[in-house]
Amino acid sequence: MSQQTVSQSEEKSSWVSGLAALIVVAALVLYYTLIDQSLWVRLGVLFGGIAAAVLIVAISPDGRRFIAYSKDSWYEVKKVVWPTRKETTQMTLVVFGFVLIMSLFLWIADKLIEWLVFSAFLGWK
Repeated sequence: MSQQTVSQSEEKSSWVSGLAALIVVAALVLYYTLIDQSLWVRLGVLFGGIAAAVLIVAISPDGRRFIAYSKDSWYEVKKVVWPTRKETTQMTLVVFGFVLIMSLFLWIADKLIEWLVFSAFLGWK
């Protein structure tokens, strides 16, 4: 019984998404076919069609789940403790210092390996 309900919900969801996509396509077609009308009429048709499609998707089960997910995500973002300007500057300087030290280490290691291979083993000068 529950699988039948899930499949009906998926069919309804895909049908609603298809209707919304069809409305957006119709709004785009009307925008370009109403070339003789003023820009405001054309933009009204375009944005009205997009708004209708968004509204249709928002009232669908997938749309409600997405809205709930977005609200939960925003709530989690509000709980984040962001670093202060001083902490950000200090960590940036630490990263730059580490990159400088690591680049010097890798340069020295590269020159040492180059010297070992070409001078010591191969005898090139």
